[in-house]
Amino acid sequence: MISRTLLPAMLASAVLLSGLSQALLSQATAQQLCKPALALKGARTSDARNQQRTWTGILVADASRCSTTSGPFEIQFTRLKEIAPDLRFTERFTWRPGQTEVSLDIWWDEWLQDYRIAHVASCPCRD
Repeated sequence: MISRTLLPAMLASAVLLSGLSQALLSQATAQQLCKPALALKGARTSDARNQQRTWTGILVADASRCSTTSGPFEIQFTRLKEIAPDLRFTERFTWRPGQTEVSLDIWWDEWLQDYRIAHVASCPCRD
């Protein structure tokens, strides 16, 4: 039979070992994940046509560390509009190695003040 003073020590040890094994597992998993290097270049907004404009950016992706050929990422935009408050929103796109054009349709009376890559999903590392 286990004594009452020994039981709390055993439980604490079990919790500590469980946390340690989870940390080691997480560290091993993290070492196997990579992220592509993404950059936006040459963004422009078209003239209004049919009450819409199109924002277009050139995405440059270096995915040499990834074993996949595409993956999701997000761009955060700040939209300005004459008769509405500024709005910060995020849109999801897909990267591919090299240069890719990404675009977003907005209304004729809107303007995108700024944009930035907000999140890039991890990819499996190349061996």
